[in-house]
Amino acid sequence: MTKPEKPPHGGDLIAEVLVRQGVRALYTLCGGHISPILVAAKRRGIEIVDVRDEKNAAFAADATYRLTGVPGVAAVTAGPGVTNTLTALQNAMLAQVPMVLLGGAAATVLRGRGSLQDIDQMTAIKPFVKWAGAVTRVADLVSTLEQAFREAQSGVPGPVFVECPIDLLYDEAIVRPWYLASEEKSPKGLAAKATNLYLGRHLDKVFADVDKVRYGAASHANFTEPRWPLVEAAARMIAGANRPVLIVGSQAMSRPQEADAIAAAVERLGMPTFLAGTSRGLLGARNPLHMRHKRRAALKQADLVLLAGVPCDFRMDYGRVIGKKTRIIGINLELSTLMRNRLPTLPVPAEPGRFLQALAQKSSATGRTWPVWHAKLAANDAARDAEIEQMALEPCPPMNPLRVVQCVEAALDDDAILVADGGDFVATASYVVRPRRPLSWLDPGVFGTLGVGGGMALAAATCRPESLVWLLYGDGAAGFSLIEFDTFARLGKGCIAVVGNDAGWTQIARDQVVFLEDDVGTVLAPTAYDKVAEGLGGVGFAVSNIDDLPGVLEKAKVIARSGRPVLVNCHIGKSDFRKGSISM
Repeated sequence: MTKPEKPPHGGDLIAEVLVRQGVRALYTLCGGHISPILVAAKRRGIEIVDVRDEKNAAFAADATYRLTGVPGVAAVTAGPGVTNTLTALQNAMLAQVPMVLLGGAAATVLRGRGSLQDIDQMTAIKPFVKWAGAVTRVADLVSTLEQAFREAQSGVPGPVFVECPIDLLYDEAIVRPWYLASEEKSPKGLAAKATNLYLGRHLDKVFADVDKVRYGAASHANFTEPRWPLVEAAARMIAGANRPVLIVGSQAMSRPQEADAIAAAVERLGMPTFLAGTSRGLLGARNPLHMRHKRRAALKQADLVLLAGVPCDFRMDYGRVIGKKTRIIGINLELSTLMRNRLPTLPVPAEPGRFLQALAQKSSATGRTWPVWHAKLAANDAARDAEIEQMALEPCPPMNPLRVVQCVEAALDDDAILVADGGDFVATASYVVRPRRPLSWLDPGVFGTLGVGGGMALAAATCRPESLVWLLYGDGAAGFSLIEFDTFARLGKGCIAVVGNDAGWTQIARDQVVFLEDDVGTVLAPTAYDKVAEGLGGVGFAVSNIDDLPGVLEKAKVIARSGRPVLVNCHIGKSDFRKGSISM
């Protein structure tokens, strides 16, 4: 007689939902509260990427959507496991990135009784996520998790949280003895028998209706399509412009799967284009439409500015960087953001990437080339590049940071993915390094979070194993996630971390020393980060002579492609290149 099949436990149900939603990797740090999820996911072919700090699991989940268009998922244990992710969740919230966080929790009947790692997680986490759901029955795990995927991707995308109590995840045969006395040790006394009866009924409710669970279809981003009258109005404004500028922001990449179509739309529109955030690389490395420098000057002189997913926040000087008489087409998913600080001439509440595609189909928006205006902005670009070349030749011992990032730029292959985590050094690199293709640049976004590097680089190496991941670290930022070199090494994931080591929090020191005449709190040691990387299972190089760097980077590429992580510790001087660059 065939033995009846055991009903699935909660971990099985969650893992099955993840598979059906297209999840291919689960980022985690182990904990008894969530072990059934990890084991069940592994059995279904999902790659388990176990990190050394929970926040890096959440950063990795964030980056996974940016690279693939499928919400990334992180699973963390109860209490401190959940609270350790709050910074990463807020980063995803402000960057409008859909991701799913699964959090363990104390057993349903033990809430508030002093159980291990038991806190009011829902109250703690709700301000940091778009939506949060708590589950109290095994049968509800599927519907709640499917709703989480829908909520993460609908409207303005963002992170979501699902709380999964431990007694909902393990097999019923394991859970019941946790609660109930065995027949050999039957409870004595009326109170004990009543307690056992109550707990038995509670468990009956917890495990009820598991056989009735049904799975739904995978969820996808569901944005409102552009309204044609707004497309036509924008097309007329473009057709009548003499000095147009297009700025494409991260929100335009809300559908990463459509990156090539968005790039084609920008090409067809033909406007001088600046790229920001995740959109960097959209037009490749050297497209003549792409302007990289002197954006402020271009915006002052433009007669039309199209902001595609770019808010008028501090990065745009709250809209003041745009000329007072300049007409503005603002496209944003979030109406409040669209209207903040500087009211657009034509406000368009829409998904920017889709709107650009619709606009490119409107013939009156295409066909103009603005050759004189293009030439002027291209000349500005060339002049700034020449300035940078000249400044890179200035002595700045032991190495000029501009020369270092020039060497990195020269070493990049066409499949390179760049992860930016730092202040002064990384901002310097952004002037020189050219992402080679769409979806090849990852940075924190508007929150300006340091510490995203390890998690985002792990996601890049996991989602794009055929590509070489370059992690650009400031020496201060490296301290947040360098421990993940252990994860890279254990899991055989190659990457190259380039650390700009000037022994300080230089972006802060620049203005602090000038305004307050004190460098307190901004001084670091010239730490041997290469030795740290070696201790964590990677390969380390220390470089103080710029003539040695190209050769070291070529060696690093060979080692990284073999599946080992490499750190190149570049000792640099303190350049004046970004003097006066404070943001607020």
